[in-house]
Amino acid sequence: MADKVTILDLQQKKQTGQPITMLTAYDYPGASLVDQAGIDMILVGDSLAMTVLGHSSTVAVTMEEMLHHCRAVARGARHAFLVGDMPFMSYQAEPVEAVRNAGRFIKEAAMDAVKLEGGREVVDAVQAIVRAGIPVMGHLGLTPQTATKLSGYKVQAKTSAAAQQLLQDALTLEEAGCFSIVLEAVPAPVGEFVSRKLSVPTIGIGAGPGCDGQVLVFHDVLGLFDRFTPKFVKRYAELHQAILAALQAYREEVTSRSFPAEVHSYNVDAQELEPFLSGGQP
Repeated sequence: MADKVTILDLQQKKQTGQPITMLTAYDYPGASLVDQAGIDMILVGDSLAMTVLGHSSTVAVTMEEMLHHCRAVARGARHAFLVGDMPFMSYQAEPVEAVRNAGRFIKEAAMDAVKLEGGREVVDAVQAIVRAGIPVMGHLGLTPQTATKLSGYKVQAKTSAAAQQLLQDALTLEEAGCFSIVLEAVPAPVGEFVSRKLSVPTIGIGAGPGCDGQVLVFHDVLGLFDRFTPKFVKRYAELHQAILAALQAYREEVTSRSFPAEVHSYNVDAQELEPFLSGGQP
């Protein structure tokens, strides 16, 4: 296994034009698989609210739930750079609270960095967290925690004015100390232009191939989440149907008594078994 990925490694990839790979993971087996695949970064995303916990949005997930899943991911990953998603209202109120919560991701959950959604409105929190020695990843464009304010899960920065504001927010986050910025659901030319203007790596999710890296959700990549599929998702497997078929086959074999078979069962010496069956004493 390669050495642990660092921020310097990510920066060097941007400088040399090597794409950065990133996936989400939410538990030990998922993180282990992503790590074995050689992915550069793992995001323990607040998307776990929907993909793992069954909520209708990311807003419902709590700090304790995020830390729980981050700890599991940290046990499964040795190579990837780990980023913990700070949940809704864990950083918006006061910079002091933001620093305290960010610190928990590092101290209690073994993350390497945290991620915050928003632009200039979260700059104070970003600066405070960075001053505390904690790396911060930004997140612009479609920000799921505030999707209601954006009138739903829609493509952002589609007008010249909105694209300009996105660029200014990205530059502001970079100046505030973000080591990288996620760009979600923005037109590909906008994603490429913003990426060229920044000295820190951009990670696109529905932001086109011109970003410095790409991220997708684990369950989307593997076809495990079937409630909806965003346009920017490419499914590399259809495990939902494969797993469902396996579970149905299990049910059928148990009900037909074809499982467990002799090969799946343990035996005992006949001399030990006979007294037991006859009710006698050994």
